[in-house]
Amino acid sequence: MNNRLLLFVLFLIGNFSAAAQGLSKEKSKELSISAGTAYYIGEINPAKHFGTKEKLALGIAIRNNLNKRWSIRTGLNYGNVEAFDSDSKDAWQQNRNLNFRNRFFEGSIIAELNFFNYQLNSKHNISPYLFLGAAVFRMNPEGNYNGYWHPLQPAGTEGQGMAGKDALYKTTGFTMPMGAGLKCNIKGLLGFSLEWGMRKLYTDYFDDISGTYVNPTMLAAARGQLATNLADQSLLPENANNASMQRGDPGRKDLYFFCMASLNFRIDKKGNSCATWQ
Repeated sequence: MNNRLLLFVLFLIGNFSAAAQGLSKEKSKELSISAGTAYYIGEINPAKHFGTKEKLALGIAIRNNLNKRWSIRTGLNYGNVEAFDSDSKDAWQQNRNLNFRNRFFEGSIIAELNFFNYQLNSKHNISPYLFLGAAVFRMNPEGNYNGYWHPLQPAGTEGQGMAGKDALYKTTGFTMPMGAGLKCNIKGLLGFSLEWGMRKLYTDYFDDISGTYVNPTMLAAARGQLATNLADQSLLPENANNASMQRGDPGRKDLYFFCMASLNFRIDKKGNSCATWQ
C-alpha cells in the first residue's frame, strides 16, 4: 500500500506542475456545505465498511480552483462514530462487551484532481475526482456504562499514566485524507458533489482499545472504580480478573472515513462573457 500511495503522490505532483501554466483565466472559488456520515474500522468494527451506527457528519470548506483540473480545498469536518461489541456476530467480541463513541473535529487542506475539465457556471459540468491532503483531528473517545457516557482517555483504561505504563494517549493527531468523488453542476453558480474518503491514523486509540487489560485493583487505586468499570465490561472474564489478557490489537492502527454529499456555491465574480463557457 505504501508504494501505491507514493506513486499516487508523485502522479499528483507531476500533474500539478504541468497544470500550473494555465492558472489565471480559469481560477474560481467555491463555498462547500456538506452533510453525510462517518464510520471507522478498528477493534470493534474490524473490517466492515459502514459497519458502525449511522450518525450525522457535517462539513464546511472553501475550494480554490486553480484551473479546471486542479483545486485546493481547506475545510472543517465534524464526525460522530459509535460502535458496540454487542452488535458483533463474533462471540469473542460479544463477550468483551466494550463500546465507544467519538465526536471529533478535523481541519484539513486537500488537493483535488478532476478527471475532466470542470467548473461551476460553465459547459464543463461533471467530473469524477481524486483527492489527497493533510489534516489535524481532535478526538474525544467516550464509553457507555449503565446508560451514561464517560470520557475514556483520562480514565487510562489500559493503565496509561500509571507507574511503569505508557503515558496517556494524545487526543490530537495528524492524518492524511484520501479518496474519490463526483462533481456536477446543478444550475448557474450551484453545484453538487458526492465524496468518500479514508483517514489512516497513527494511533490505535480512536476507540480507546489497543493492548491488554490492566490489573483492576491497580487501576481502581489510580483512577477510581469508574475507570475499572469502563475498562472491563466483559460478560465472562477469561481468568479471575482479565489482567494481562488481550483487549485489542496494537498491530493494526484505526481508520476513520467520511461519506459526504455537498452543495457547492461559486462565490467569486460571476463570469458573463463567452470565456465562461470555454
